[in-house]
Amino acid sequence: MGFQTTVPFDDQRPGTSGLRKAVSVFRQANYLENFIQSAFDRLTGLEGATLVVGGDGRYYNSAAIQTILQMAAANGVSRAVVGRDGILSTPAASNLIRKRRALGGFILSASHNPGGPDGDFGIKFNGANGGPASEVLTDSIYARSREIEGYRIRDGADINLSRLGEIGLGPMVVEVVDPVADYAALMDEIFDMAAIRALFAGGFRMVFDAMHAVTGPYAREILENRLGAGPGTVINGIPLEDFGGHHPDPNLVHAAELVAMLSGEGAPDFGAASDGDGDRNMILGRDFYVSPSDSLAVLAANAHCVPHFTGGLKGLARSMPTSQAADRVAAALGIPCYETPTGWKFFGTLLDAGKISLCGEESFGTGSDHVREKDGLWAVLMWLNVLAARRLSVAELVREHWRTCGRTIYGRHDYEGVATEGANALMAELRAGLAALPGSGLGGRAVATADDFSYTDPVDGSRSERQGVRISFADGARIVYRLSGTGTSGATLRVYLERYQPDPAGHETAATEALADLATLAAEHAGIARHTGRATPDVVT
Repeated sequence: MGFQTTVPFDDQRPGTSGLRKAVSVFRQANYLENFIQSAFDRLTGLEGATLVVGGDGRYYNSAAIQTILQMAAANGVSRAVVGRDGILSTPAASNLIRKRRALGGFILSASHNPGGPDGDFGIKFNGANGGPASEVLTDSIYARSREIEGYRIRDGADINLSRLGEIGLGPMVVEVVDPVADYAALMDEIFDMAAIRALFAGGFRMVFDAMHAVTGPYAREILENRLGAGPGTVINGIPLEDFGGHHPDPNLVHAAELVAMLSGEGAPDFGAASDGDGDRNMILGRDFYVSPSDSLAVLAANAHCVPHFTGGLKGLARSMPTSQAADRVAAALGIPCYETPTGWKFFGTLLDAGKISLCGEESFGTGSDHVREKDGLWAVLMWLNVLAARRLSVAELVREHWRTCGRTIYGRHDYEGVATEGANALMAELRAGLAALPGSGLGGRAVATADDFSYTDPVDGSRSERQGVRISFADGARIVYRLSGTGTSGATLRVYLERYQPDPAGHETAATEALADLATLAAEHAGIARHTGRATPDVVT
């Protein structure tokens, strides 16, 4: 056991979604060690504590876990709970942290970013509630990383993580657990599994695309082995270090194979996909795509079908860029709906305080009070439970919802890897012009409100500023501009478009057609081509 020297961490501040960089960056001498030791230096109660460690199986996952374990042992940790072969989905890790009353855990993933030696890697620390660390902690870790001069690590051989059981690592016990077992048991407590089994027994067919990412073993065990979905229901089910060379992002572009399988006569009744670390989901019916915003709203409206929610919902929450469809459900149910900045930690605060039961964001993330992370497979099971209870197809269920609440037509345009300077200039220009917009006309539309979204947490009183530019029109339409921090190079500009259509006659209009004029207005008003050099978005969902 020794104290190794390192150099200051001259890098961008990791957010609550963690530190995401190219694998080559993480493989630099002392880079990972700096981050881990900085976290250990800023955690209280580390001596004698239990930590959970695991990741999505991408390239460098195994090597990083061995380093973390040797450092944990040198820093006084008593027990480390690790998924077999280093595998743990993000929601499963959140569950384990909560179940074991751990101090927290290191989750290794770059989420939906590509993997492999030339791909991306990421790591974050989740706290004792199972959710992302607070900004106070992540800021403290970053500050420590800029001044750190050394780190503690045991000098020992790698340990075998493929065998279940306990292994001694100096003064620390490493417990290797089945990564699926505790998570599957939690799902049994939440859902009417007998009703879902009956649904499959009656001939219902589905396809789940695990995208060669972490949810493959979870989906096979739960869907095929426990619920009786037919063999082959799970496709791309073996986790691979490079995700089979694909982009593990469950959207219409990157899950094109699944989309094609759900098209035409004879297609399965239901389709779903999850991402690299298992916290996102995409839902499809036969020839029918469910937007994440609609998914949250439909599940909220039908939550009474699920045993876990038979007592009713306490409240809903959505991220600011997510459509207002959930707000209309909350109003109908007589419960609050909170609009938060993007980032699951904001939902975690509300969940811990018992203010909400369901939450979601437009970037294919949905969750509830069962863990403190978004949960892709949980969302799939909730859809299956609702479909089993309602005995409607996906399309029928969503169209029924539109007839009741109106349709919130929604889209997102992503401009990926744009020059940071141009992206920042675009946002600065938008902010500078906000004051003149309310009461004016923009592209022939009357502007009702325009602001740079800020949020005061109703639980802890913390304040978050500059969370995205919102322009709301008198006719219910909305444009939102926001820079995303999920990429590892350049900036990602996201433009969100929303139009409310209460008239059923307009419910079948394709979203791209219904939002075409709004998309043109959004691009022209922000000067996207001028600032980024991009005439069209890279991804449209």
